[in-house]
Amino acid sequence: MAVKSFQGERAKKTAHKPTQLLVKDIMCQNLIVFHPDQSIHEVMQNFIKYRISGGPVINDTGKLIGVISEADCMKEISESRYFNMPILDKSVRNFMTSPVDTIDASKSIFEAASLFSKTSRRRYPVMERGRLVGQISRKDVVLAALNLKSSTWRR
Repeated sequence: MAVKSFQGERAKKTAHKPTQLLVKDIMCQNLIVFHPDQSIHEVMQNFIKYRISGGPVINDTGKLIGVISEADCMKEISESRYFNMPILDKSVRNFMTSPVDTIDASKSIFEAASLFSKTSRRRYPVMERGRLVGQISRKDVVLAALNLKSSTWRR
């Protein structure tokens, strides 16, 4: 007597629609924010203290008005050296990048990767309904891509 198969009944295949990973799923929500009237020296101290390389600048009402980065601080350092002036007396307002390029929280990480690849930006403030809700960096996108399952790569 021949044996046809030792396998049991196979599970029925169901169509698996991968969920798309969005910017809001991987963004940093606990932000170190800066005020336009803060001194550039204080900002540099915070960069070292919190091990960050930049952050959003918000006004008194919480509205995003700029971004300050290590590159912006380099301008102040080089100016101070050129004019032989102390670094301490300048405010963030004078060196922040404004207007700010942002990304919407509902964009996919693939759209974020595309945006990063087209610019030299290292981070983008994340907006949702006109409000600052987080920040995404190149590193966040790379880490998310490493953690993706292969089925998520399909569209």
